[in-house]
Amino acid sequence: MRDTRIALVVANCPVAAVGENLASVERLAGEAAREGAEIVCFPELNLTGYSVVPDVAQTALPVPGPLTEEMVRIARSTSLTILAGLAEKDPDGRLYATHLVVTPQGVSGAYRKIHIAPPERRLFSPGGQVSLHSLPGLTFGIQLCFDSHFPELSTCMALKGCDLIFMPHASPRGTPEDKMASWMRHLTARAFDNGVFIAACNQVGDNRHGLSFPGVAMVFGPSGEVLQHIGSDEEGLLVADLTAAQLNDVRRHRMRYFLPHRRPDIYKL
Repeated sequence: MRDTRIALVVANCPVAAVGENLASVERLAGEAAREGAEIVCFPELNLTGYSVVPDVAQTALPVPGPLTEEMVRIARSTSLTILAGLAEKDPDGRLYATHLVVTPQGVSGAYRKIHIAPPERRLFSPGGQVSLHSLPGLTFGIQLCFDSHFPELSTCMALKGCDLIFMPHASPRGTPEDKMASWMRHLTARAFDNGVFIAACNQVGDNRHGLSFPGVAMVFGPSGEVLQHIGSDEEGLLVADLTAAQLNDVRRHRMRYFLPHRRPDIYKL
């Protein structure tokens, strides 16, 4: 990989307030651009808001569609790659928790959440593809919230060649300290075991639909160490520089890069 500056957004994302959330994306993406970031990542379902109440299906939107056109406009105006989420409705009426990869050239990819949490299953369908996304000198994956609890997914992405996994969350309840402690239990392992960067962010505040979010963003290095973090009850932006040297220090070390030493031939159940 090459040295890359990223921005993680902690944002308030009211349910069904698409215009308001889109304005927030434009404002915070502009702030990320002024900070020199190349990629800005927003929380899970930031554009349509997060809810598991069935009537929220009415806020789901098609991809592509008018909303994606607006996202491309913002990407062009800021010269950023923007990662943003929405409840997507496909032509057959199925709903997915989807995260878009939007560049100034257009929508270059989309990730549909693979692991659907139990409260979400009456509403969302699971995605079925482990996809990676590429920019010049950087390959990255996206996982959404509940996905991060399944080690196989991160290992699969690492084996496919990713350097960095973005993990946007819509994870309610608890304090910022509680959420940070939770992430320290498993996100450190996702980075350490696979020799990749992990970049996670969460919604914050009242979603006007019965849920409140604690708002945290964290970046983990490929040895599982915390590189940067913010935790507060307000919107914010975390800007981090990820360097090739940090990745190479792990991947060129005979004892600190575990992935090449796996024994998948004996793991079969």
